[in-house]
Amino acid sequence: MQRRECLAMLAGVASLPFWLSGCSLGDDMVIGLHPWPGYEPLYLARDFGWLPEGVVLRRGDNAGESLAGLHSGELCGAALTLDEVLKARAEGLPLTVVLVFNDSVGADRVVARPEITSLAGLAGARIAVERSAVGSLVLYKLLEAAGLGADQVEVLDLPPDRQLAAWRRGEIEAAVTYEPTASQLMREGAHSLYDSSRFPDMILDVLAVRRDRLRGRSDTLESLVAAHFRGLAHLRVSREDAMRRIAAWRGLSFDEVRASYAGMELPGVVGNRRYFGPGGRLLGAAGALNEVMVASGLLAAPDRLEDLMEARYLPRGPVS
Repeated sequence: MQRRECLAMLAGVASLPFWLSGCSLGDDMVIGLHPWPGYEPLYLARDFGWLPEGVVLRRGDNAGESLAGLHSGELCGAALTLDEVLKARAEGLPLTVVLVFNDSVGADRVVARPEITSLAGLAGARIAVERSAVGSLVLYKLLEAAGLGADQVEVLDLPPDRQLAAWRRGEIEAAVTYEPTASQLMREGAHSLYDSSRFPDMILDVLAVRRDRLRGRSDTLESLVAAHFRGLAHLRVSREDAMRRIAAWRGLSFDEVRASYAGMELPGVVGNRRYFGPGGRLLGAAGALNEVMVASGLLAAPDRLEDLMEARYLPRGPVS
């Protein structure tokens, strides 16, 4: 499933074809990443040489590619949303969350044409949605808020990388999307109608790893997680430098990159420890997702949440 839209100008990410790169024991630790603002600290860490030896970031256009690589065993881990992790676990993948990248509190949104001025105005509209975990989740919450049934809209299965072209051809009236596609659609006259600030702590982006691919790799994984926090520190402390780099990768303006972070919380080491602590927000979010995903048909049964998370890879002290 595609969760995040391709950043067309993001160059230089290690990206080997499936047949040239794998995650067999003894090989490099291959991590699947698709472009999304919350994952940029790892790209920054790569560019500054902070990634540990033996880690390969495999760039993909969407989370579907990462999930396929996890299923085949070609990836050791991937950046996914928490609901994608629950869905993959239901399909038999032994995934464990080791890091929370961000919480979407407005970054995932529904944009619409100017003539649609209310949620009720979506009745009869053609809505572009990536029909899997996050897209379906946002659509479910949207229709619930609008008081509309699924049969009252026309849903087109279009991931964000295809939405702009469909918008320009007049094939859709609204889209469930995120940055940078949201900004691109708003350049074309769309306006924001609904976003994930209405249901915080449900769309969490996380680093999930296969438990059966970790033997002998604990130190490497700890160093990878620490590298993320070094990249995040650079984003916070040297914000202009980091955002200008990201703007070049994304093909967006500096202001558009800055705006893309407005609807996100990016927890540091302390924030992550709170997510992973007893009774923390991670388990709470997973429990809430269980209910919504079962109700909307995304899960046949709730995840038992056993081995869902592992805090031992988080830094024990300050990250330098």
